[in-house]
Amino acid sequence: MAENMQWLTVLPPLVAIAVVLWRKEVILALFLAIFTSELLLLIDPGIIAPLSGFLASLERIVGVFSDAGNSRILVFSLMIGALLAYIRVSGGVTAMVDRLVHSGLARSRRSVGVLTTLTGIVVFIESNLSVLTSGILARGLFDKYGMSRARLAYIIDSTSAPICILILLNAWGAYVLALLSSYDLDRPAAEILWGTVPLNFYALITLAIVFYTVIGDRVHGPMARSDARAEQESAVHIHEYPPTKARFMIIPLMTMIVGMVGFMFWTGGGELTKGSGSKSVLYATALACVVAYVMMLMSRKYSHIKLVEIGFKGMGELLPLVTIVLFSLALGASLKQLGTGVYIAGLVGDYLPLVLVVPVLFLSGAIISFTTGTSWGTFAILIPLAVPLIQTLGLPPSLVLSAVLGGGVFGDHCSPISDTTAVSAIASGCDLLEHVRTQLPYALLAGALTLVFYVIASFIMI
Repeated sequence: MAENMQWLTVLPPLVAIAVVLWRKEVILALFLAIFTSELLLLIDPGIIAPLSGFLASLERIVGVFSDAGNSRILVFSLMIGALLAYIRVSGGVTAMVDRLVHSGLARSRRSVGVLTTLTGIVVFIESNLSVLTSGILARGLFDKYGMSRARLAYIIDSTSAPICILILLNAWGAYVLALLSSYDLDRPAAEILWGTVPLNFYALITLAIVFYTVIGDRVHGPMARSDARAEQESAVHIHEYPPTKARFMIIPLMTMIVGMVGFMFWTGGGELTKGSGSKSVLYATALACVVAYVMMLMSRKYSHIKLVEIGFKGMGELLPLVTIVLFSLALGASLKQLGTGVYIAGLVGDYLPLVLVVPVLFLSGAIISFTTGTSWGTFAILIPLAVPLIQTLGLPPSLVLSAVLGGGVFGDHCSPISDTTAVSAIASGCDLLEHVRTQLPYALLAGALTLVFYVIASFIMI
């Protein structure tokens, strides 16, 4: 694309956002964004450009399956539907809710919120696993105490990515280390990476707001309205499936958690940080489905045919969200080829005052990750731009890197085209648009505070 036309690379994300605001239809918005991107990629549009763009869009969507990691995400998203259906229909969810309430661990809205948050923090191995474990465990509890699924989606989504980028003993840390390893820096890459933890203001502020929400039992803006509706609905809430035994939920859930850790070690050749997150979460979810299926079959209450029907019905309930994940992945691939992220990153000027370089890097990361829906892609784009700034301008390495990581996490956990956002909606049983709409004010507040902190830190450290 000609240099004077590069500004058009931001058009597809803008189309997606505009259609979502106008029609409130995410799938249509994503497809039109893909179509727009593919039109811009056409070398010789001609008179049949709309047809060529449409066909190219279909090929782009089909091309998602050529990447094994993407295919695993889609299959795993479907299998989560089967797992959720099994533990719900078995009565395990309602039994687990009753057990937690009677044990005192979930005796109030505050304790339920704290339990959900701590679960997400403990399961820091992989962001999707953190989201799923917390969401599955807390769904029934949030319903019982009249808290909205939007609040649940916010808590699990705003815990998973921030905690993964702070603890770093996972694939996130290994990935960033791999990106840094090719550069000649004054200090070891691992030392620089660990130095980002106290400086990753976005992740720390996001977690602080989550704890404010759960301990203070306070929600604001669109989320307060969602909670008000949920409280009214809980007054007439009746268990769809009567409680049986909590083990129908506990054992499959523990199978998924332990399986995830085990498969991370296995796929990493004995090293947790080198394990494949997409393989491990798929294998662990499949194993949990098998365990849930066998347990229900052995209870003699369900036949094989009935269990297959339950499983496929659960998958069918998630098809719209899985389609959103599919289109998000296709759009991300199209935008990468179009160069949207690189163009936005290039807007970080060469003539900025030194104290504004770090805040602008964070802002660039936030915009890239929000418009492309990928944190890891944002890291891959911005780290090669940030490291030369460290080397030539003598900027503090950990401060610069923390701004890039925090900006990437921003979009990962609040962009409507991020697969993590969609998985959070799946795990909590919340409508995707409602999740984005209720979470965004919190994310924007955290982002604004982060910018202020980076300006202050830059004055102190540069």
